[in-house]
Amino acid sequence: MAGRPAASRQDRDRAQELARRVRALREARGWTRERLAKEAGLHTRTLVRLESEGAVQPGFFTVGALAAALAISLDELFRAAQPTWGLWSAGYEGRDIGSFVAALVDAQIDAVADVRLTPISRKPGFSKTRLREALNAAGIEYVHLRALGNPKDNRAPFREGRLTEGRARFRNLLESQDAVAELAGLAERAQASRVAVLCFEQDAERCHRTVVVEEVLRQADVTVTALN
Repeated sequence: MAGRPAASRQDRDRAQELARRVRALREARGWTRERLAKEAGLHTRTLVRLESEGAVQPGFFTVGALAAALAISLDELFRAAQPTWGLWSAGYEGRDIGSFVAALVDAQIDAVADVRLTPISRKPGFSKTRLREALNAAGIEYVHLRALGNPKDNRAPFREGRLTEGRARFRNLLESQDAVAELAGLAERAQASRVAVLCFEQDAERCHRTVVVEEVLRQADVTVTALN
C-alpha cells in the first residue's frame, strides 16, 4: 500500500505555526492540555501530538473542535497560524560558524542568499564550501548570488560612512541583466520562504545588503527582520 506523500516544508511550517497558536491560546486561558482536550471532545494524546510536533495534516474536524473550545473562528485560527515569510538581514561579523547556524535555525530560515561578490573568508567556516556544508547539515539551502555582490572598489564608501555615494553606485550596478534576474529570484523566494541575506558586516547600514533588501522590497511585499 502506498504511504502518505511526504509533506512539503511549507506544510510543516504551517502545522508548526498552528501548533504554536493553539498552545498560546490554551496557555492564555490557563488551561492544561487535559482541560482543552476535554472541552474539545478530543483524546489528550491527539492534542499532545498537535501541540508538540505540529501534526502536518490535522483533521478538519479536529481543528474545528479546538477552535470552538477556544472561542475563536476557524478563519481567525488559520489566519493567525500562517507562517511569516520574508527576508532576514544577516551579518556574520563577530560570530563563529556554530552560533551563526544556530541563529539561523532558531529563526527557522529556509535558505541563505550569499551576496558576497567572492564568498571567501578568513573566518573558519564562512567560505563557500564549508558554509554550504554547515547549512545543508542544518537543513538550510545555500545559494550564492554573485551578481548582487559589491565590487572591491565600492567598499570604501561603506566603511568610511559615505553611504549615499556607495549605495548610489551599487544601485547602478544592479541594473545589469544578471543582477535583475537574481533580484527577481530573491523576491520570489522571499514570498514563499524565509531567506537570510548574508554578508560580512554586522551593521547592516554599512553593508550593501541593505540596498539588496530595499530593491527586493520594490518587487515584493514582505517583511524584513534582522537576524539576532
